[in-house]
Amino acid sequence: QVQLVVSGGGLVQAVGSLILSCAASGRTFSSYAMGWFRQPPGKEREFVATISWGGRNTYYADSVKGRFTSSRDNAKNMVYLQMNSLKPEDTAVYYCAATHSTPTSLIGSYNYWGQGTQVTVSS
Repeated sequence: QVQLVVSGGGLVQAVGSLILSCAASGRTFSSYAMGWFRQPPGKEREFVATISWGGRNTYYADSVKGRFTSSRDNAKNMVYLQMNSLKPEDTAVYYCAATHSTPTSLIGSYNYWGQGTQVTVSS
């Protein structure tokens, strides 16, 4: 089992940057693919990014491609989401999640979820 704690959210101006961190417990962290999702106000949760267990493969939603980068440090049980050129439409609660599966954008494939952190981008 994996427990996930997300941190790093906050208020940032448009075109600014923010980095989110996801700390994982458990000795088998490196065997999980990890995902980032977000839930904008009044909308459903949506896929942002996913990264393979070794960090070699990453996939992004079209809306964040070229602006967001996911990475991981398995020695520290950490996953990161670097967010650059932020836009007001990036405002959402951001979640990290772990899956036994290969990297995927499918919410239902994720087995464990962090608590979420609020990111607000002002114009």
